[in-house]
Amino acid sequence: MKYRSIGEAAAALDIPDSTIRYYEKMGLLPLLERDKAGRRIFSDDQMALLGTVMCLKNTHMPISDIKQYVDWIVEGESTLERRLEMMNRHKQAVLDEIALMTESLKGIDYKIERYARQLGKK
Repeated sequence: MKYRSIGEAAAALDIPDSTIRYYEKMGLLPLLERDKAGRRIFSDDQMALLGTVMCLKNTHMPISDIKQYVDWIVEGESTLERRLEMMNRHKQAVLDEIALMTESLKGIDYKIERYARQLGKK
């Protein structure tokens, strides 16, 4: 099995090492392994979990909800229904936010067009 250092894991996800340390401190990486020198090492499974945490964070899921989700993963298959419900709720929240942003973008486009017209650039 291939392992990555924290630097390699951070580079692979284009995030700072400190973000990974923070996620570990918050309990979002509960099964993280360490080498003989005590350095964090990331298996493919840990990289997948870290990728999921990043996806959820990037879609504005609160850390407390991500922690609950990770806890359910650790608990095992008995939590599949709860995880599915959580993901469905989160998906709807993301879709709602996208709709709001799309609508708000129209207002920004209007202002850009108006200012460009006033400046004679359109």
